[in-house]
Amino acid sequence: MTELASPANFAKAATHLQEHDPILGEVISRAPLPQFIPHKKYYEELVGSIISQQLSVKAAATILKRFKDLFTTEFPTPEDILATDIEELRAVGLSRQKASYIKDLALRVLEGSVQFDHLDTLSNQEVIDELTKIKGVGVWTVHMFLLFCMGRLDVLPVGDLGIKNGIHKLYSLPEKPSPEDIQTVALNNHWYPYESVASWYIWHSLDNKPAL
Repeated sequence: MTELASPANFAKAATHLQEHDPILGEVISRAPLPQFIPHKKYYEELVGSIISQQLSVKAAATILKRFKDLFTTEFPTPEDILATDIEELRAVGLSRQKASYIKDLALRVLEGSVQFDHLDTLSNQEVIDELTKIKGVGVWTVHMFLLFCMGRLDVLPVGDLGIKNGIHKLYSLPEKPSPEDIQTVALNNHWYPYESVASWYIWHSLDNKPAL
């Protein structure tokens, strides 16, 4: 099983990357260690991810707060969401599509077709295969889930725009890299098993770290 996010593992990963990748090593020498902390609020993370898709950090935070304020608990249960009219969800700023995605997730959790207690036993690809069955949850969302929620250190989000821009700039590529190009850069520079940490430093190089 992959190593998980922790200060000690971040330090080990930074050393590994500096030893194998001089370009990324320059970034690491000027940057702090990553600070993301894994947590087990998997259901809440996915609801928040659906809400935040294609929004600025500020807009996503505003809508998420309004969404949570609809309910009396700290975070709505699947039952709470299913009992809420879709127009109420839309009134806090959600599109009809996102509101329907959240209701679909809630229904799947209640029916048992989506479960979270076994995710820690699955490989990255198995987690991707499992969670992308949920409407509105794509591979990029699961990559972020694996990285920032589950804290896995061997995740390479090849579809992320920041990763594409950062690699394009840092490695002086003639054009923005394809997912295959990104995998090649990672392989040639021996990022494994710390692709998540390499990605964090790529984001840092753009001063564009994902909001946590």
